[in-house]
Amino acid sequence: MIEPLRDFAGKVAVITGGGTGMGRELAKQLTAEGCSVALCDVSMANMEETKRQCEAAGLPQGTRIVCHVADVSDEAQLQAFQRAVADGLKTEKVHLLFNNAGIGGGGGFVRGTRAEWERTFNVCWYGVYYSCRVFLPMLLKAERAHVTNTSSVNGFWASIGPNEAHTAYPAAKFAVKGFTEALLTDFRLNAPHITASVVMPGHVGTAIMLNTHTEMHTIRNAVTAGGVALDEDRRQRIEKVGRAFEERAPTSAAEAATIILDGVRANRWRILVGEDAQIIDKAVRAEPERVYDADWRNPMGLSLEKPAR
Repeated sequence: MIEPLRDFAGKVAVITGGGTGMGRELAKQLTAEGCSVALCDVSMANMEETKRQCEAAGLPQGTRIVCHVADVSDEAQLQAFQRAVADGLKTEKVHLLFNNAGIGGGGGFVRGTRAEWERTFNVCWYGVYYSCRVFLPMLLKAERAHVTNTSSVNGFWASIGPNEAHTAYPAAKFAVKGFTEALLTDFRLNAPHITASVVMPGHVGTAIMLNTHTEMHTIRNAVTAGGVALDEDRRQRIEKVGRAFEERAPTSAAEAATIILDGVRANRWRILVGEDAQIIDKAVRAEPERVYDADWRNPMGLSLEKPAR
């Protein structure tokens, strides 16, 4: 059995979605151990704040941070990010790849808008696929490497409750889970120095809801003639819901990052994040034929459904 990657000092890590949430916390914990990191996100301001927090904690000598604006659903932008990693960190190797970027939303297949549905799917699935494609040559050149792909509890339970149509996000997260599981054999046969983990968080305190609303309004402005104005009342309601989602989460982003890194160190291919994820996983396994019935309630009650407005 291949030895786990227990020591991150002196290694190079790539983190998509590094501007907020789990991506930020992964960067903070990795740099504290002396691992250089390259971040991509759609917001340079958010990445600069991540970098500031890493530096404020004190960087071990030789630890570097690169920030690059990229939309992970666009392969050309990820290719540019790969070049920025190679140039900025002066490396041809990547030891750790964290495909963490994601948005929620997308809604249902029948009544949801196609643009929003496909945007969610493209970020959450193609963002992982393109990133793995783009960084594979650098992973192959490392003596030892590990890929960590973030799925979700919605990667094994395609629902947020019986009264909410929700197809784009679970479709993408199921794809991420299946892809990562298939990589286990692919890597073992064709690149045995690379291992992989699929991460399945429950409710983690991140800004995903606020990031999702930002993405959705960008789409509406792009596809609607004349654009769509976001009134102040609506903006405040969105921010309130987003803050509540983050503050009421049973698992913080920092705790989630620790669980993920501990899983990588242990070379666990399946990493459940949060007690709620553990409970839902057991419940879905216990009643696989019942979990989509209208009267089946997930054991965490309303914890995965949209907060009340």
